[in-house]
Amino acid sequence: MQQITRRIWTVALASASLAANAEVVDVAWDGNGRFSRHLAVPAGESVEACSKLARGSKVAWMFQADGRLNFNVHYHLDKKNVRFPAKKTNVKKSDGVLDVRVTQDYCWMWTNKTTLPASLELLFERR
Repeated sequence: MQQITRRIWTVALASASLAANAEVVDVAWDGNGRFSRHLAVPAGESVEACSKLARGSKVAWMFQADGRLNFNVHYHLDKKNVRFPAKKTNVKKSDGVLDVRVTQDYCWMWTNKTTLPASLELLFERR
């Protein structure tokens, strides 16, 4: 029983450390209100692209990867409460429009649960 408990804690700590090791990229909008980037998503890790957005803003987003990733758009109300305007599992590409209802820091996040690195191309456009 002690070994099982120890393994559970080891898995929990490893998962927590993966989340803490997410690469965070600040979204730098160009003069046309666009942001594009090529990112590497290492095996077992995450990358995020984040921007402060005002209520009433809209951002069209799209991405394509060469491997399957878990994806979400999220923001934090506080340390315990996270909201997800978009969430997808095991996808290579997706697109959508974020309709900002609350002024907040928003993050687009990709998590690679596989054992191989993935290459990711993304494009955001303010509307």
